[in-house]
Amino acid sequence: MLEAVPPLSGCRVLVVEDEYLIASEVKRWLHSAGAEVIGPVPRADLALDLIAEQTPDAAVLDVNLGDGNSVYPVAERLGVLGVPYLFATGDVRVTGAPAQASRPILEKPFVAAELVRAVTRLVAAA
Repeated sequence: MLEAVPPLSGCRVLVVEDEYLIASEVKRWLHSAGAEVIGPVPRADLALDLIAEQTPDAAVLDVNLGDGNSVYPVAERLGVLGVPYLFATGDVRVTGAPAQASRPILEKPFVAAELVRAVTRLVAAA
């Protein structure tokens, strides 16, 4: 009998999330779907360093990273590189550049199936 190929097999997914428990779960869920997770990292500067080392296939970005910091510089860089991304946030108002406002939003709290489905759509559309 043939084994099913995980939906994100071979995909490199950047995760930027400042809440440790959420980051751990997102990483675990993406791994279970076959993805190679880059990160997770809690700050935009760390994410930008990772992007400089290797370009991901997709990204899951928390908007608010604590202490008044946001993920928008990362989103801007990913947009320049043509990397699809979504915002995974409890704050459904995306206030970045107009191009960012049109990106998919996965509203917290979400479950594994919602995350995997959303990232799979991102990768398929790219």
